[in-house]
Amino acid sequence: MEKSLTALVEQAGIVGAGGAGFPSHVKYNAKAEYVIINGAECEPLLRVDQQLMAYEANKILQALQLIVDHVGARAGYIALKRKYHDAEEAFYKHINNYPKCKLHFLDNFYPAGDEQVIVYEVTKRIVPEGGLPLNVGVIVLNVETALNVYKAYIDKMPVTEKYLTVTGEVSNQITVKVPLGITVKEAIDLAGGATVNDYKVINGGPMMGKLISTEDVITKTVKGLIVLPENHSLITSLTKDVSSMMREAKTACMHCSLCTEVCPRGLLGHRIEPHKLIRIPSYGNVCDSNTNAINAFLCCGCRLCEYACIQNLQPWKMNAILKNELLNQGIRNNLNLQPDKAAMFREYKKYPVNKLISKLGLTKYDKPAPMIVSEKTFNKVTLPLRQHVGATSDPVIKEGDTVNKGDLIAKISEGKLGSNIHASISGTVISVTSENIRIQM
Repeated sequence: MEKSLTALVEQAGIVGAGGAGFPSHVKYNAKAEYVIINGAECEPLLRVDQQLMAYEANKILQALQLIVDHVGARAGYIALKRKYHDAEEAFYKHINNYPKCKLHFLDNFYPAGDEQVIVYEVTKRIVPEGGLPLNVGVIVLNVETALNVYKAYIDKMPVTEKYLTVTGEVSNQITVKVPLGITVKEAIDLAGGATVNDYKVINGGPMMGKLISTEDVITKTVKGLIVLPENHSLITSLTKDVSSMMREAKTACMHCSLCTEVCPRGLLGHRIEPHKLIRIPSYGNVCDSNTNAINAFLCCGCRLCEYACIQNLQPWKMNAILKNELLNQGIRNNLNLQPDKAAMFREYKKYPVNKLISKLGLTKYDKPAPMIVSEKTFNKVTLPLRQHVGATSDPVIKEGDTVNKGDLIAKISEGKLGSNIHASISGTVISVTSENIRIQM
């Protein structure tokens, strides 16, 4: 008997190809009215999704149709920016073969790819505070995730590789497919290596990405590597310690509310007002009876508030501190308001990506990163047992075993949220620990 789509997705170890990496089989085990493939790719400098849509349009449409049918949806949308002309042309060559699939075009603003923003842009439905798209009958998935669904269902292939953009201070800005488990340094070398001696690497986009080491490895959720000089303003922002952030907020905040004016979740009607929460360093409270620290849970961490601030303060970092402190005290988000409408003038407050790139100091790196085919063979990989939201996967092999690319090497614990892990190269298992599995050819 042929396995269901959900079972095949679970078996293949598919998780969200960006962000937190939520296991896809759990997301698709539901009913929904609409399915949206998030092709916004609104993070500056990243080029993966727009190129995959141009090169693999038919496969992505087929995956969307499969998911739409599986969850009983009325329609499936591919939401992409108007400027992705190659992708648009590729989709229109095939879309008539998929009667439930449609294109929805987005303007070039940040964060168009925030899942709650994209739900509103496509359906005009507002996800409740602290909620998920499924709360309003919508499932959202990433472009590369859709391609992995196609491979699992049609080709019976598990997730063993990852597409990523390597950009910034490198010899050649590229987008490339690599085996899971290679090091960040090996991925950077595929772009000709760094062009500066002292540099830092951001995993993901410049807005929501995090600093990583060159010895860290590529996992299922890596979308891009941005190499920047260690004295770049973006690196300074990311590495600023909490005490410095608090001191600057106390001495420089003008309480002008510009951060709140551009907050994407606030513009959807959620009760998040960064300019009030950042009053805490100055006054020890938010000075508003309708707001308290728990409102910080509604922050999506997009960091746009920092770049709207004329003093370059970091309300997002204040929100992160508040969330962590509340969670440490056992306090969870209890805000679940369902807004009935978005903020007035929202359409005029969308933050242009070109302006953001300039504010970030990244204009010199805003270049094409064409898809290349690497012929390099990688002889060793390290595969973390937790590449996703949820529990660590359980090894099903031992040191000394021989494995082939695609073999299952770790599986989801019974009854737990997680994802299967598969060998990304063929070779011998040289170590198995509680954190990872190493394979060498």
